[in-house]
Amino acid sequence: MINLNPTWFIEGYVDFELQKYRLLAYLQEINKYFNQNKLYPQLSDVIFHYNNLLAFRNNKQFLQEQFPKRISQIDLQRLEIIYEEMLQDNELMQELELITSFALEELKHTIDNGVQIYEFIEQQIAIEPVGILPLYKNEGYVLLHYQGVTEVKVYVYHITLFEHQAARYKGIRMEYVNSWSKSRFTTYESLKKEIIHTHRMLPNPAVYLVKSKMQVPFQETLLPIAKRLLMRTLSESDSIA
Repeated sequence: MINLNPTWFIEGYVDFELQKYRLLAYLQEINKYFNQNKLYPQLSDVIFHYNNLLAFRNNKQFLQEQFPKRISQIDLQRLEIIYEEMLQDNELMQELELITSFALEELKHTIDNGVQIYEFIEQQIAIEPVGILPLYKNEGYVLLHYQGVTEVKVYVYHITLFEHQAARYKGIRMEYVNSWSKSRFTTYESLKKEIIHTHRMLPNPAVYLVKSKMQVPFQETLLPIAKRLLMRTLSESDSIA
């Protein structure tokens, strides 16, 4: 995949045509992934670049910290003066405005396309508990199953808490455990019993089933969406409790 640096739009020559084609080449490849229903990490990468450009336009400090320092002579004492002269170049600033305006519009269009695909796929995926849930649900198992396929992938999940300044955040970590074969005579409850019997690290775990009607790419789409659905389900459960 073509990668863009966070400061791609001010690297090399600050030229609209040059940066335009650099961006379009990147987005063309992103859309190739989207057309294959591969959403991650492509969608989050495009969102990052969009938010990064917004921060650039709305925060002059970003420009002062990130703008490349073009040194016309080897004179460290005059570096700050040369740097300030660059920022006062009106033609340069106008070119940056053209680049960022064009890029924001193109990035937003690509994000909308990715979100539309995401929402459609999410409608084809259901999540539900398997059996009775325990009070403690910060650890457990997730069964990932494509409708019409015998294989059921089993992941163990762990909810992690971390603090940043005055806020607390929840994260989720999922690790592959094993795969089971499910016939039409096998229930998810029987699979749950087999998992608990085989893997004794969680004696009374919460178990959720994530079932997809579509056979979307596993690593790039089903697994990331399953994580988001599980986090949403657990948060709603906590709010009800």
